[in-house]
Order: sequence, then structure tokens, then C-alpha cells
Amino acid sequence: MLAMSAEEATAYARDGYIIRKGLLSNNEVDTFRDRARAQLEAETKSGAVMAKGDKEGKTTLLKMWTRAEDDQYGLLARDERMVDLAEDAVGKPIYLYSHKMTMKQPNEGGAWEWHQDFGYWYNYGCLAPEMMSIYVALDKATKENGCLQVLKATHKLGRLNHIRENDQTNVEQEHLEAALKRYEHVYVEMDAGDVLVFDGNLLHRSDANRSDTYRWGYICSYNAVENAPFKRVREYGNFEALEKVPAGSFMMKAEQAA
Repeated sequence: MLAMSAEEATAYARDGYIIRKGLLSNNEVDTFRDRARAQLEAETKSGAVMAKGDKEGKTTLLKMWTRAEDDQYGLLARDERMVDLAEDAVGKPIYLYSHKMTMKQPNEGGAWEWHQDFGYWYNYGCLAPEMMSIYVALDKATKENGCLQVLKATHKLGRLNHIRENDQTNVEQEHLEAALKRYEHVYVEMDAGDVLVFDGNLLHRSDANRSDTYRWGYICSYNAVENAPFKRVREYGNFEALEKVPAGSFMMKAEQAA
């Protein structure tokens, strides 16, 4: 199964997200994660990975790519399983807006405060909320190691005002407090290989990693072609035609590099 089932499409429209269990096989997620861990931890030591702080002073490591290259990251972002889910979510032709790795190291990874991704994408020249993301769990994600949390159905609120705090862009407190009272708060615990498909206006956050386990996630964000930014604000996010590749193409790349 590549695209959303009728039940998934209904749930996505109603709740603002769905979970697809086991999108990546055990072998696929192990290969992708282990190669990423070796590469990006080495890049961290050389200063090539960003560190984003939270209110407690804990940091989450972040690696972003400006375009989809023919490496394992770009190939997974263009994998037909990912692209078909994203296209069903948006309902229009799409392109890859951005892709990144969020790395919560054991006992160290920081929190992300409540926000909508479209809360800042709008400022980067995207007029319409025809945008969404797919979070790929590379490690088992639990409450203890800072799994994603969502406020169910808050994508229906539209874009809320956001402010810059520390290294993050967060929803304004007054509207957040009202939303927390009205909408169901869900901890999205996932196994490695599961994916969370979620709307660009869905309120979400994550706690710090207070466990001795890793909590890494690879996030691909997609935008409607017709919603490409009207101005160039960032190196990423600008329209580039998406070349979809067969499922598992990143595995062949990994084998060639081995």
C-alpha cells in the first residue's frame, strides 16, 4: 500500500494526522539510521550540525539539507511511499519543501515548544497552508525520550500567531492555553520505521529526552507546487521539480557506499 486508504484519508482530514505503521522495514530503518548516526555524529564534532536550545538549556541537534541529492536522505525524501502519502495529504501536485534530521541524544536532547510549522513557513513566502510533513521514527519514540505530541484536530484552527523565543518559533501563549483546554492532547509513541503524516497547521511539540536512549527522527516536508514561495527567504523551500524514485532506492545507494 503506497497512498492513503479511505479510512486514513478520513482520519487525516478529521484529526490533522495519521500514523502509518512500519512504512520502513526493520532492515531499511536499521541501515538508514546506522549510516546516518555514524555520519552526523562525526559532523557534530566538526561543527557542521546545528544545536537548538530549549528553555532549560538542553539542546537538540539539527541537520538540514537545502535540496534532495542522490544520497540516502534525498532518496528517502523522494521515495514513492513517502511522496504518495504526501500527495494524498495535500491533494495536489507537490514538491519537497525541506528535509532534516532531528537528533535527541540520550539524557541531553531538548524540548520543542508548541508550534505549527505553517506558523513560520508563512513568513517564508508560502501563502496557503497546503503543506505537510512526514516524520520517520528512526528509534523507538516514547514519552520518556521525548516523542512527538499533538493537539488533535487543531489544524482546523488555521494559522495562529507565533513569536520567537530562544532558538524556536512558538505559538502565542494565550491561544495555546485555550487550545490545550479544548483539544485532545496525544503522545505519539512510535516504533522505529513508523511514520507520522501531519498537517502544516497541526499544533505539535516534544519534551526533552530524559532517557538513556536515542530519539532521532527524519522529517520531510512537502508543499503544493502552486504554493511555492513568492519570495526567496531561505536556501531551502524554493520550488524544484520532485523526481520520485522507487521504494527502497536509498538502500541500493547504501549498498554501493558500503
